[in-house]
Amino acid sequence: MKYAVIIVIALLLIITVAVVFNVLSARAARQAEADALRNRTYRPGDPFSTADDDAVRGDPRQLKPADLVDIRGTTYAVRGVIRFTQDGYNWIEAHLDTGTGLRGWLSVEDDPDLEVVLWTELSGVILTPGPASVEFEGRRYLHDEDGSARFTSAGTTGVASSGTMRYHDYQAGDARFSFEDYGSGWEAARGEVLARSEFRIYPSTPAPEGPR
Repeated sequence: MKYAVIIVIALLLIITVAVVFNVLSARAARQAEADALRNRTYRPGDPFSTADDDAVRGDPRQLKPADLVDIRGTTYAVRGVIRFTQDGYNWIEAHLDTGTGLRGWLSVEDDPDLEVVLWTELSGVILTPGPASVEFEGRRYLHDEDGSARFTSAGTTGVASSGTMRYHDYQAGDARFSFEDYGSGWEAARGEVLARSEFRIYPSTPAPEGPR
């Protein structure tokens, strides 16, 4: 009987210690989450940075040929990338191809927040850039910006390895309309802004650094 009481007391002590340990662990976990949220909110830097999303879903700013991009359930291969610079401002356009006839372009820029747009090239468009607005298939797009930029390209892009291009951009909500000229005349494209949850990047094996 004496030993049974000792065993019961020991078990009660063990259970008490386990309960206290679990309570303290849960409290520590909640505190850690609160501290992480507070640090993200009040630490020096941009509280709306996409760094966390980029770590999970891939950084679109770093796209390169042979990467894969899943957009709304469709997987594209990156065939080439064009990098632009204008007065210290940089952005990229990636040439996408499913290999089954579906192609497009993905533009990536920080202006100042990350904006990723899926573009479809248009043929037979008789519109020309310049006016304050353009109408296409019943939708009016308002002028956003225009200018010229230097570019370099890698992979299959359909443009020279380097040069200068001109552009005129229009927008209507999350819809985009753009004209670009790489020296052979204006080409039109229609685009749609993608939410961060709508695409994911699967980087290829990094290539060795070469001359720039």
